[in-house]
Amino acid sequence: MPPDIPDFATACQTALARLPAGSQPWSCGWCAAVAGILEAATAKPGNVSPGRSFPDLTFADLVAAAVATAPAMEAAPRSPLGQTVLAAVRSGTAVTRSNANLGIVLLIAPLATASTGPTPASVEAVLTTLGQADAAAIWEAIALARPGGLGRSDRWDLAEPPPPDIRAAMRHAADRDTIARLWAEGFHDLFDGPVADLARAVAAGRPLNDAILDAFLRQLAREPDSLIARRHGAAAAEHVRQRAARLVAGRTGGGWSDEIAAFDSSLRSPNRLNPGTTADLVAAALYILLADGSLRPALPFATPPPFPENTR
Repeated sequence: MPPDIPDFATACQTALARLPAGSQPWSCGWCAAVAGILEAATAKPGNVSPGRSFPDLTFADLVAAAVATAPAMEAAPRSPLGQTVLAAVRSGTAVTRSNANLGIVLLIAPLATASTGPTPASVEAVLTTLGQADAAAIWEAIALARPGGLGRSDRWDLAEPPPPDIRAAMRHAADRDTIARLWAEGFHDLFDGPVADLARAVAAGRPLNDAILDAFLRQLAREPDSLIARRHGAAAAEHVRQRAARLVAGRTGGGWSDEIAAFDSSLRSPNRLNPGTTADLVAAALYILLADGSLRPALPFATPPPFPENTR
């Protein structure tokens, strides 16, 4: 690694120093910020990480967005979900040049809102209570973030007034956006996929950045990245999925690091095939395992010894 690019632990520690002094470890806001930092600090094919940037997005942008959205996530258990999403997106867009973390916000906000902790059932209980005011706030947040590749829609277009039922709008977009599908159908796939993958890798004793990379590749191999599909078409997204599947299958073979590097290069040039939705899912998985204490022994920085049971 070139000397001007920090390693995973150093990048995480430097980013954590930007959290407000009063941030309470293991709280919703702290876990949300740390999840975003851990995901961004891990070098993953096609994503932004330390030393790997896009013209409109850098590692510093991702850290700034993660830190900025922490207060909204901290208040999530006591706030309507729509207001949490809107407040987090407003904070994130105020400190970055582009849509840095809309997907992460849409995934973590329902998890943080769930008063009994992040589980598929508790998230479903949150989503079933959403009303018209939530829909309007979430619609405003999505329009503010200007996510790429959405195009025009014949129903509930972002240029039009918000829908009365946000989950109905998410169902309409579910075939072209993985996060919309989770909102529409429930978060079971998140828990059964990236959360389970990450938990297994950590339990097996892998270093955290290696476990994060493993979970990322397994999710990318599991289903085509919907950001790539929206921007470049289903065939391009499926090609990327197949390459990720070959990498997962060949993990025990020689030259795996070189194959990862080649895969990363192919996702950056000649076209920017950024698996951004896959990265968002991994960030949400990190939040879940931070919130339940599972990641505490694997973190590359010091944390308070006890994990409090009453952080909510």
